[in-house]
Amino acid sequence: MGREYTETVIIGAGQQGCGVAGALDEIGHEAIVFEKAEIGQAWAHERWDSLLVGSGNRSIRLPGSQYDGDDPCGLPSGPQVARYLRRYVEQRKLRVLEHTPVRSVECPVDASVHDDVRFRTHLHDGGVVESRNLVAAVGGYAAPRTPSLSADVDPAIRQLHSRDYRNPGSLPDGAVLVVGAGISGQQIADELVDAGRHVFLSVGRHRAWPRNYRGRTIHEWIYVFSLYDDFVTARTDFDGTTLPGLPVSGVKDGGAELNLGTLAEKGAVLVGSVRSARGSVLTLDDNVIDVAEESAQSFRAVIDKIDAGLRDRGFVAPAPAVAAAVNLDAITRFDTHLDLARHGISTIVWCTGFAPDYRILPWHVLDEDGAPLRQDGILGALPGLYYAGLPDGNSLARAGIAAVADNGRFIARHIHIDHVMRSGSPASVIEAV
Repeated sequence: MGREYTETVIIGAGQQGCGVAGALDEIGHEAIVFEKAEIGQAWAHERWDSLLVGSGNRSIRLPGSQYDGDDPCGLPSGPQVARYLRRYVEQRKLRVLEHTPVRSVECPVDASVHDDVRFRTHLHDGGVVESRNLVAAVGGYAAPRTPSLSADVDPAIRQLHSRDYRNPGSLPDGAVLVVGAGISGQQIADELVDAGRHVFLSVGRHRAWPRNYRGRTIHEWIYVFSLYDDFVTARTDFDGTTLPGLPVSGVKDGGAELNLGTLAEKGAVLVGSVRSARGSVLTLDDNVIDVAEESAQSFRAVIDKIDAGLRDRGFVAPAPAVAAAVNLDAITRFDTHLDLARHGISTIVWCTGFAPDYRILPWHVLDEDGAPLRQDGILGALPGLYYAGLPDGNSLARAGIAAVADNGRFIARHIHIDHVMRSGSPASVIEAV
């Protein structure tokens, strides 16, 4: 590529990167997006085949583009989301360079806030792109997290992260241990049980919400009673090393409920959190009941909020045929050891989440753990440095697909203000709002 200049470099062509590029294009600012693989790579190639976006088609909004089909409540697949992003890039004629990995980003030591060159993006092919602004849009799902104890598991057991799981048929014959009870863990375990596999699910702390209640989907109730903050607020702040999870709320076919109770009813064996491994024997916490009860409490809490809202506001909704709850009666304790060989377990699927990976950035914009130093969740430690798609404190709102347009426009607005104010231009600084 040689050396060139652009006002803004964006790293990553997922929904967040495409959203920032689209928002800048709306207000006449140029940008180049570098993507190490394909547009929407994670959606198209790094999720299991049956994954559906639970918030529905209507939640996929990019700057200047909203769903305009005839199925707003339909649940798109990962490849469908990737195709939507690709169409958006093509229709907007955004400059996205696929298969163009970034090797590193340099902040010239003598650069000042007044300079046009505050960043140099070094590409793997040797090219260099100078820019005034840099947007890191690699999000929080860059690096799969697998516990170090996995190295102590018998090598005869096949191990893979959820990023590499595709479908039941892709796994060897035999029983399967799924580790992790978040959205990916429970959905994958549910799919495997339905395919006739003998499944063990190693539980961990999570929240559970109903998929449907009193005639409406949970996303409708979120809208009716302003429960979105409850949905996206995690128990602890995002520490830059582990991305928190949203509540488990079904999906697959859009109608069935999914929680530890439904999985136990189907025959999945719930076991405690994995703490260590030695060959084919795993040591487990004795926490199945405690985890299930905590998830049931989160389930009851949102049910109570919906019921209270209906009473307080006089809204009409059909009463549930049976009480909505996580069936704790179906859940039993398990031993503190799991012998993989004795139970015929041939595969472990690690649904243990992802972490951000910002090692391409200069060390002085990251903390000691390699996490970005940020203000307001999006602004970086240097003028002109921005992050798209990361949680803000304990809120996952900005990491969600529904926040793409707002994130993009927020960043574009700051870039526009910087452009106007540093040049002394009489142009309006609120043009981008």
